[in-house]
Formats: sequence, C-alpha cells, structure tokens
Amino acid sequence: MRLSQMLLVTLREDPAEAEIPSHKLLLRAGYIRRVGSGIYAYLPLMWRVLKKVKQIVREEMDATGAQECLLPQIQPAELWQESGRWDTYTKAEGIMFALRDRQDRELGLGPTHEEVITAVARDTIRSYRQLPPTPVPNPN
Repeated sequence: MRLSQMLLVTLREDPAEAEIPSHKLLLRAGYIRRVGSGIYAYLPLMWRVLKKVKQIVREEMDATGAQECLLPQIQPAELWQESGRWDTYTKAEGIMFALRDRQDRELGLGPTHEEVITAVARDTIRSYRQLPPTPVPNPN
C-alpha cells in the first residue's frame, strides 16, 4: 500500500495521557488512538504490524507441528471458581470484567485462557495416546 493512500496522522507533541516512552511513540507515530480510558483503536499501521507478528508466530508454530484453536473471550464463572481465581480476578484485584446473562449465569471477560483450555483438554483427552508424540532431541 502506498503511504499517500494510508490513513496516517502523526502528532508533534507527546499526548498528556501517555507516560511510558513506547506509549508516547505509538500515539505520536499514528499507530494507535485513544477511544476511551484504557481503550485504544489500532490504526492501519498497527494492524499491519500485528498481522505480520501473527503470521511469523503462526509459521514458527506450524514448523514445530503445533496446533491452533480459537477459545472464547466470554467464559463461564464456574471454570474460574473451580480454579479458585474467580474472586481474586473479579473482586479483590478487579482485573476481570464480570457480568450475568439472561439466564442469570455469571460470566467473565477472560484475561487468559488457562481455565478454558484446561476444561477442553479434561473433557476431550482420555489417554496420552491422543496426544502427539514428544519429539526426541537430536544428539548432534
């Protein structure tokens, strides 16, 4: 894409809300824009960077035989309560956004996927034979 055709607005001065040098640079260079408190939009340059990093990581994972899956962002509270982290993340630390659905079930906007992938593995893997073989290191 030609630079003249790209949405690119740079800033001369450091934004007042930016404290960390990398944050200042991303804002000034036109990679991100603040939408609300702690909420940022990825502008075209940043989106291109993220896609490139994603591509590199995917290629490296494919080369090692790793498999990829997509896990949900909204996660049931039961999984987090089972691990003992629900109260820590929703009440004490206030890290996780919690909500209730129409059936009055507790849900959370998961900051990580450990609980989900553990539940998926627990429910689907019955034997070590279902897992890929562990590669033997080359002695040379």
